[in-house]
Amino acid sequence: MMDYAKRVRDSVAQNGFHITSVGAGDDEPGFTYSTGIYKSYAIPELIISALPPNLSAELISQYADRFRATGPIIGKRVTAKQERFDYYLVRVPLVRIQEYVLATIKYYGKAPFKYLQLIYPDTELLFPDEEGYDYDQELFGTFPPKGKA
Repeated sequence: MMDYAKRVRDSVAQNGFHITSVGAGDDEPGFTYSTGIYKSYAIPELIISALPPNLSAELISQYADRFRATGPIIGKRVTAKQERFDYYLVRVPLVRIQEYVLATIKYYGKAPFKYLQLIYPDTELLFPDEEGYDYDQELFGTFPPKGKA
């Protein structure tokens, strides 16, 4: 873990953030999350559930590039620009993901940080609140966002 913590610190110093992917378990889908975005760009970290690591890493990089100057659009549908599909960004209470984002917790120590979850559509471009939605992403935040239903 100490070697990984050093890799995370070095990656944040060099690239502005680090990306960690964790494979699926018996009862849970895999997930990918950022570390360092909050410190580097003053926008929340990002967690993505159940997408392949390479696609998740691409989406996290695009999120940092797109929102570091303006701040993210939270709770509303984000229209794809360079991303492959529209998505939502929802707030995630740290208590819901503290067992998942261990590298981030170690990196920040007692310093504050925040997380958002990127909620994406299934292969038919349906979101979790739409009839017929069929994908196994775990929802850490509240979806649908308030004001949408």
